[in-house]
Amino acid sequence: MAELAAIDDDKGLKPGALGLLSGIVIGVSSTAPGYSLAATIGFVAAAVAFQSPAVLLLAFVPMFCIAYAYRELNAADPDCGTTFRWATTAFGPRTGFLGGWGIVVADVVVMANLAQIAGQYGFLLFEADGPAASTFWTTLVGAVWITVLTYVCYRGIEVSARLQYVLLAVELVALAVFAVVALVRVYTGSVGEGAVRPSLSWFNPFEIPSFSALSAGVLLAVFIYWGWDTAVAVNEETRDRTRTPGRAAVISTVLLLGIYVLVAVACQAYGGLAVLTDEANQGDVLAVLGNAVLGSTFGKVLILAVLTSAAASTQTTILPTARATLSMAAHRAIPASFAKMHPRYQTPTTSTIAMGVASVVFYVGLAAISGNVLADSIAALGLLIAFYYALTGYACAWQFRRQMRTARQLLARGVLPLVGAAVLTLCFYKSARDMWAADYGNTSFGGVGGVFLLGIGSLLLGVVVMLILEWRMPAFYRGPVEPMAEPEVADDDKRVTPAS
Repeated sequence: MAELAAIDDDKGLKPGALGLLSGIVIGVSSTAPGYSLAATIGFVAAAVAFQSPAVLLLAFVPMFCIAYAYRELNAADPDCGTTFRWATTAFGPRTGFLGGWGIVVADVVVMANLAQIAGQYGFLLFEADGPAASTFWTTLVGAVWITVLTYVCYRGIEVSARLQYVLLAVELVALAVFAVVALVRVYTGSVGEGAVRPSLSWFNPFEIPSFSALSAGVLLAVFIYWGWDTAVAVNEETRDRTRTPGRAAVISTVLLLGIYVLVAVACQAYGGLAVLTDEANQGDVLAVLGNAVLGSTFGKVLILAVLTSAAASTQTTILPTARATLSMAAHRAIPASFAKMHPRYQTPTTSTIAMGVASVVFYVGLAAISGNVLADSIAALGLLIAFYYALTGYACAWQFRRQMRTARQLLARGVLPLVGAAVLTLCFYKSARDMWAADYGNTSFGGVGGVFLLGIGSLLLGVVVMLILEWRMPAFYRGPVEPMAEPEVADDDKRVTPAS
């Protein structure tokens, strides 16, 4: 395994290009707060009524726990393959491949919806309602968005980071203005009949009517938190790569909690359940409430927020996927061509371009087949996210099972990762059972829900691909696994560094 180790240590990425702030910006941007809230908060309200803030708090718990798993694993092995690499060392090559496959498929699927939102909102910003409602024009513009942002990622990590600062700043300012104005109007009484003042009962999960409603709400909320792990995926390009990426991931999840709870409370207080649960509004709650809160002119601020959110997340979705496949190629799990690097930009060339092409093909293909299939593919994302996040949690606990000598190590390497993984596994199982029903989502095939088939089917497709690759590339799948280094913890500042 000496050759593998040499390749892994220097894949050609630009070391030290990012700092802690850049990592946090990338981590928060990757979740697309504006888009995620616009597309999800209505469905969460439909599942759990006024307990949406409680669900956001509950979903934060496994995210925070898994962020600690990423932090500990990254401290021992800062590999840009993240789940792929760590699951390989913990459970073997086949499990590792499936972890990497989960990342790649989830990112390709979400790119389709991000591109659609970017295309639609680009027209809405200029009041071009006709093209915004046209599948052809939104698909065309969405495909152009993917192409442009793929090129930005191709040009280098520093260019990508600088663009993220601008996009995230616009997005967060717009969301803050909306939330503050909405809450001020609620408390001053200058709102319609449907408004209701926030209550502490909104944060009580025990008022959720059923476990099915709870699991559905949490899985939806997990989707809106998803993406902070990009801060760890760029670990090999980050200064102090054993510490900074993990810190950025944990900080990102905490910041997201504040953003989501504030905006969710503002939406619920101003619009009430009637607006949030109206099927005509659920796909884009912020667009409806934005005009009501800020007026038609300033309401464009939220349209711009969702547009920049989708653009930022499109870019930061390309980054981790390209680096996951780069790592998989460097470790000989997939063809070596995916490990090719640009000598000047120090970015993965084949991996980045392949991600852009796959995303465009998937998006255009589903848009041409049916908007319902595209919508169900997004609904299936929760299963993919829960799968590879939970796998990372289990990998952390197993990898460090003999290295929990202090209370801090037991908590950070064992308890938190296992709690996060167990919650996500439970949500995965319960939601998969519910998704089996033919009337779940917009499509069904042979009496089985299309969401289930797309989610579970994509994971089973990964098994088929893995078996083909194992036949073609047996050295990785049947050879010995390079062990992970044991991290050391300094008692004074609890800094985690790889053992020498």
